[in-house]
Amino acid sequence: MANNQSRPPRRGPMGPGMGPGVGEKAKDFKSAVKRLVKELGKFKILIIIALILAIAGAVLSISAPDRLSKLTDEIQAGIIPKMENGQIIMPEINMDAIKSIAISLVILYLFSAICTFIQSICMTEVANNFARSLRTRISVKINKLPLSYFDRHQSGDTLSRVTNDVDTIAQTMNQSLGTLVSNITLFLGSIIMMFYTNWIMALTAILSSLLGFMGMFAVLAKSQKYFVAKQEELGNLNGHIEEVYSGLNVVKAYNGKKESDKKFDEYNQKVCEANRKSQFLSGIMQPIMNFIGNFGYVAVCIVGALLTMNNIISFGVIIAFITYVRLFTNPLSQIAQSMTSLQSTAAASERVFEFLDEKEMADQSKINKTLDKNNVKGKIEFDNVVFQYDNNDKPTIKNFTATAEPGQKIAIVGPTGAGKTTMVNLLMKFYDINSGDIRIDGVSTKELSRENIHSLFTMVLQDTWLFEGTVKENIIYNQKNVSDERVKEVCKEVGLDHFIRTLPKGYDTIIDENSHNISGGQKRLLSLTRTLLKDAKILIFDEATSSLDTDKIQNVINVLNELKKNHTVIVITHKEEIENIADEVITINDGKVKIKTPRVSDIMVKNY
Repeated sequence: MANNQSRPPRRGPMGPGMGPGVGEKAKDFKSAVKRLVKELGKFKILIIIALILAIAGAVLSISAPDRLSKLTDEIQAGIIPKMENGQIIMPEINMDAIKSIAISLVILYLFSAICTFIQSICMTEVANNFARSLRTRISVKINKLPLSYFDRHQSGDTLSRVTNDVDTIAQTMNQSLGTLVSNITLFLGSIIMMFYTNWIMALTAILSSLLGFMGMFAVLAKSQKYFVAKQEELGNLNGHIEEVYSGLNVVKAYNGKKESDKKFDEYNQKVCEANRKSQFLSGIMQPIMNFIGNFGYVAVCIVGALLTMNNIISFGVIIAFITYVRLFTNPLSQIAQSMTSLQSTAAASERVFEFLDEKEMADQSKINKTLDKNNVKGKIEFDNVVFQYDNNDKPTIKNFTATAEPGQKIAIVGPTGAGKTTMVNLLMKFYDINSGDIRIDGVSTKELSRENIHSLFTMVLQDTWLFEGTVKENIIYNQKNVSDERVKEVCKEVGLDHFIRTLPKGYDTIIDENSHNISGGQKRLLSLTRTLLKDAKILIFDEATSSLDTDKIQNVINVLNELKKNHTVIVITHKEEIENIADEVITINDGKVKIKTPRVSDIMVKNY
């Protein structure tokens, strides 16, 4: 096992590994955005089309109020009597003019909707393809990273980059970017059109709206700290729940329920208080927005009425400005929301690109030498091997020399953190040794690719891994042309067949996502069965008997004895029973290695 004491501490639940939250800023916003724009280069044609369409849709929407003003004036001219030569003349509505203006309005709104729709499709296509591209690159990158990366980073952190961070980027591409451009166009365009129509009314609309927005931003500034506090307290609460749930048996065994409930109540109360304050101020936002809009309408109507009475503007201008107020106020809140999303996206993209820029394992594409897995004999040699973790101040393995002949069983023992699993990881080329050499059948592992080395081995890992699928699928995993008879035969060898037959559907029973329907010992036996089914010449058992009772351990011993005929077996163990059937026992402690051969008399006593 690697020396975990010198590695960086794992982050707790709901910690930094959960991905950026809403409004979280990037460490270097400018660089993150620049890199994101560069990565989006291959989609630039679609993005340019989408942005042009967003601008076009906004421009068409801005043009509509002017046409609406003319329509209103035409209707007004047709219904208000005129005085000529002391006589009241009833005018006629110019239906042709009204029809023409109405058709032009329909066309404007229709083309605006079409532009917005096509822009949305383009950005959705960009977002989906870009997200797929990032996920693919991350997936490829994971397979190229050295094991040391995962020593430094929590698996949840990597998962968060694949899911939360990529989804954040995709969501911004899909929703915020086009919205931001169109709203900026609407905002600037409405100001231009308002001043083009009437500068007095323009100032009235802008000043009345800005007064309202000043109040809104004051509320936002006041409420921000409460939203931050809410997220912090919610994180504490979720962390406590996760912690208690994961160790529920221990909590019950030590009568810790009252203490955990007390802490839960404290965290829950803090969340409630923070949520009440944040929601109260958040609830004010919508009334403020309504007030801004209504206040703008009232101001426009009052000033417009005064100007109309003095024949400075027509009634249609007032109608147009009512629409302009809406076009002016709505984009401001949308722009603020889009900028917040952009900040989160910059933080997410920074994390994704940070992962993609991680140092990869050395390229092995030029390695041509291979060992045939069907003809390999299984001789393993360690020659003055020295290895030290990047974050350690002293070597985990020092000048280790040992030889495992074909068909031998080697037991590796030692205290936790001594470097037992590290030895196996070096053999599998998960890590590169600092000095010395490791040879398989006389060929240095430096001359072999990792894929070739992995094909020569099969392993029972310390952490048992099962996936959601049938029992048979978990046993056969990634192996071809394996018959049901062979699966059952191996299961009988390890003493698992009887248990499987007691399951509701036998070998076709579904193992759930977390393997809750089978015990730890049964998981271990399933992993052992998978290993034996591969039938590689070199087998590695990392604490293969953990979680097993005495009878099952004896089954494993019997299997190991049978494997002695034509397999090289390396066993990492704390079990004395396993040590005593080994041809050699390698003891590792504080970087020092001792090798001994168990006495035959001891083996006879222990086994018989």
